[in-house]
Amino acid sequence: MRARPLRAGIFAVLALTVTAYWWEPDPRTVMRLATTTSTANSGLLDHVLPEFERDSGIRVDFIPVGTGRALRYGRSGEVDAVLVHAPPAEEEFVARGFGVERVPVMWNDFVLLGPPRDPARLDSAPGAAEALRRIEASASVFVSRGDDSGTHRKERAMWREAGLDPRGDWYLDAGQGMGPCLLMADEKEAYILADRGTFLSMRARLELRIVYEGDPALRNPYALIAVNPTHCSDVRHAEANELISWLTSPRGQALIADFRVDGEPLFRVYGSEA
Repeated sequence: MRARPLRAGIFAVLALTVTAYWWEPDPRTVMRLATTTSTANSGLLDHVLPEFERDSGIRVDFIPVGTGRALRYGRSGEVDAVLVHAPPAEEEFVARGFGVERVPVMWNDFVLLGPPRDPARLDSAPGAAEALRRIEASASVFVSRGDDSGTHRKERAMWREAGLDPRGDWYLDAGQGMGPCLLMADEKEAYILADRGTFLSMRARLELRIVYEGDPALRNPYALIAVNPTHCSDVRHAEANELISWLTSPRGQALIADFRVDGEPLFRVYGSEA
C-alpha cells in the first residue's frame, strides 16, 4: 500500500532532476557583464552580443547600470567584466588590482540638450563651460542623473571646470538612468547632459534638441575591463578575454560602426576620429 506514494516521490525527484538539467545553462558558456545604461538603452548590445554568441558559443548576461555601480559589481566579483565610460574611475579600478587592463573599445560624445526655445541661449555659447554658466546664470531647469554613472561623473567634472557648484530649485538631482532622465527633462522643458547614442535612439519620443555640441571636452570613450582573477578567483576570465578580443577585432569593430539609428552612427570605433 505504500508503493504508490514512493513511486510518485521518485517520479517527482526525476522530474526535478530532468528540469534542472534541461534549464540550467552550461556555466562554461555564460559570462556576466556589467555595463552602462547607454550601451543597453541605445540597442547596441542587442545588436552585437547575439553575433558574439554565434561566433564563440558564449552567452553574455549583461546588467545595465551606472558606471559607479558597474565597477562595484566588478570589485565584488559579481560580474566577469565591465564596459564603462569614466576613464579616471577605470584607471583607479585597474590600479587597485580589481581589473586586469583597460581596453578601449569605442567612443561617442556628450551633448547638451534643451527645449527648442533654448532660453539660456546655449546654441551661441563659445564652449561647454560657458554653456553651463549660462544655464546657472539664467536659473534654467537642469536635470542631473545623480546616480554616480559615467555621465553623472562627467557632468560634475564639467561644472567644476566651469567654476560652479550647482545648487537651487533649478538643479534637479534625479537619481535615475539616462532614459528616464531624458523623459523627465523633456517633460520639464529642462536642459540635460546626455550621450549622443541614447539621445539618438530616443529622439523620436522627445521634444528636446541638441543645443550645444562639438567641444573636444565632450568626447565620451568606452572601455572593457576583465575582472582580475587574482582578486576574484571564480570569475569567468577566459570568457571575458574572449569577449574583449572579439569586440576589438575587425568583426566586432565593424558591427559597432555599422550600428545606426535613422542612418546615423551611435558609436565610433576606437581610433576613428570622424
